[in-house]
Amino acid sequence: MTHQLRYEVNCSILFTELPLLERPAAVKAAGFDAVEFWWPFAEAVPSDKDADAFVAAVQDAGVHLVGLNFFAGDMPAGDRGLVSWPARSAEFRDNIDATVGIGERLGCAAFNALYGNRVDGVAPEAQDELGAENLALAARAAARIGGTVLVEPVSGADRYPLRTAADAIAAIDRAGEANIGLLADLYHLAVNGDDVDAAIAAYAARIAHVQIADAPGRNEPGTGELPLERQLDALEAAGYAGWVGLEYKPTKTSAESFDWLPRERRSAATPTR
Repeated sequence: MTHQLRYEVNCSILFTELPLLERPAAVKAAGFDAVEFWWPFAEAVPSDKDADAFVAAVQDAGVHLVGLNFFAGDMPAGDRGLVSWPARSAEFRDNIDATVGIGERLGCAAFNALYGNRVDGVAPEAQDELGAENLALAARAAARIGGTVLVEPVSGADRYPLRTAADAIAAIDRAGEANIGLLADLYHLAVNGDDVDAAIAAYAARIAHVQIADAPGRNEPGTGELPLERQLDALEAAGYAGWVGLEYKPTKTSAESFDWLPRERRSAATPTR
């Protein structure tokens, strides 16, 4: 790896062999300093006790929370966000302050708002209008703590309308707030057939977060065919200086799945070439 981008670990897809609150410490033991999570609770507004336990787990592990998803519904059942889903818009709005509040406590400033699948009986234009409204609400809440809302193209969900970087940029532009950025998951973009190199060239200045997995398989780098090193180099050369989230399904134990990344490259404090 020739770049100096910093890596962090998504604890909602890695270390799933451990209870959720034990994962941040496992990430620290593997040599990393930062983590991200999908929404870590079953409901849009967790109890104070559950929120406190999550915050303590991250703090006690000595890692930095750099990314947190808004509540996205029942992900295993196929839900992919509530932002543009009329029947559940109120849940998303209730979740905004809960998410940003946890972020504020942990110094997290990046909040991923999964857009939501298309639903029957509602015109796509109406969903997009609602999506813009809710993204703007979330962005204004995040702005209170200097935060950014992320919008992500996703693969593997046939009814999810944001498939390319251009799709996500269009949704961001409809919302019209300055602190909404593109989450460039290089795996999702590639699997959806987007031209990842062209997307990096066109939108580098608007990319606020990056995630990686290899394809096919969505496993650790080196298990598939994606030119991830080259694309990360291109991102850095284009000015991206943020985090790279490891959001892959490990083919071995989670700890062993980091063998592709030398231990000295895992700590944010010691970038080396």
